[in-house]
Amino acid sequence: MQDDRAASHGAARTTRAARWRCLPALWLGVLLPVTAAAAQWPDTPLARAEALALLQTLNADLLSHPSATLTLERWCGAHRLATTPKVFARRDRKVSKPLPEDLRRALGIEAGTPVRYRRVQLACGDHVLSEADNWYLPAHLTGAMNQALDHGDTPFGKVVAPLRFRRHTLSARLLWSPLPEGWEMHGLPAAGSQPLVLPHQLLQHRALLEDAQGRPFSALVETYTEQVLAFPPPATRR
Repeated sequence: MQDDRAASHGAARTTRAARWRCLPALWLGVLLPVTAAAAQWPDTPLARAEALALLQTLNADLLSHPSATLTLERWCGAHRLATTPKVFARRDRKVSKPLPEDLRRALGIEAGTPVRYRRVQLACGDHVLSEADNWYLPAHLTGAMNQALDHGDTPFGKVVAPLRFRRHTLSARLLWSPLPEGWEMHGLPAAGSQPLVLPHQLLQHRALLEDAQGRPFSALVETYTEQVLAFPPPATRR
C-alpha cells in the first residue's frame, strides 16, 4: 500500500511538473512576435484564380461591415486559422506616425486638435492578419474607452463598439493580384514548378469611423497580410 501511495504521489508530482514546464511555452506564444508561415499554394492557374476570388471575398466582407476585427474573426473561423477564432491586438508602442494631411481633412479637424495614435497587429492564433495605423480623437470617446486604449491591447473596434460606429471607406485596393492585368484577354499564366509566392502585403483599406451621429472620430490605414491565406488552397481539399 505504501508503495502504491508513493507511486501515486510521484505521478502527481510528475504531472504538475509537466504542466509547469508547459507554461513558458504558453507565455512565449503570447509575448513573442507571431511568425507563422503562410500555407504553400501551388503556382497553377486554378490556385491563382482561387486566391484572387478569396481576396475579393475578404475585400467585399470588409467593405460591408463596420468592424474589421469582427470580420477577421469570422474569416479566421471560416478558414480554421486557429482553434479559437478570436482576434487580438498586438500593440507596437515604439512606433509613432503623424496624421497625414488628407486624413486630417477627412476628419475635419484643425492642426491643434488633440489626436492619439495606435499601431497594432491584429492576429488570430499564430497568424498576423493585418497591420493597422489608427489615429483617433480622444475627445470623442469616453474616459473608460481612452483608459482601455492607453493601457490595454484590446482591438480598437471592440473598445469603441458602444458608440455604434459606422465605417466610411476612403479607398480599398489590392496591393497584389494573383492574376496579371488583362488575363481575360491574353489567357491565364502557365503553371510554375515552385509554390506561388505571396508578398507580405495583399490588401489595403483607408477608412474613417463615424459615431451614431455621423461624426468621424478615427482614421485608419489597414494593411492585410499574406496570412489571410494561410490555409490549404480549396483545390487541395477536393
